[in-house]
Amino acid sequence: MAHYAFLDAESLVVAVIVGRDEGDDGVNWEQYYGERLGMTCRRTSYNTFAGVHHQGKQPFRKNYAGIGYTYDAERDAFIPPQIFPSWVLNESSCQWQAPVPKPPEDHTVAYEWDEASVSWVAVELEPLAP
Repeated sequence: MAHYAFLDAESLVVAVIVGRDEGDDGVNWEQYYGERLGMTCRRTSYNTFAGVHHQGKQPFRKNYAGIGYTYDAERDAFIPPQIFPSWVLNESSCQWQAPVPKPPEDHTVAYEWDEASVSWVAVELEPLAP
């Protein structure tokens, strides 16, 4: 079982389907599905995130495609929407990263990104009830 992403004219993912594995029956399934819907179709791997395949296999196109992701043909990668204007694209993972590292969290404090100050802001956590 494989997954396929359909792209609009700007290479934006507009749909993702489950389909046949590439190589089944000698059919190029990317081409087949693309022709059926009249759109560009690219296979995507459900098990690939940030350039790592979670079952230890070869990662495929950096990230599993989602609606709103962009397919970058030069990188042969699916890239999620940019979270904040100040965040930069990590070239190896094709994930967006804050311009400053996130401080470590613990059971009393978490951090949220504040775009206005371009920094992480501490958020105190409520203690768990006994």
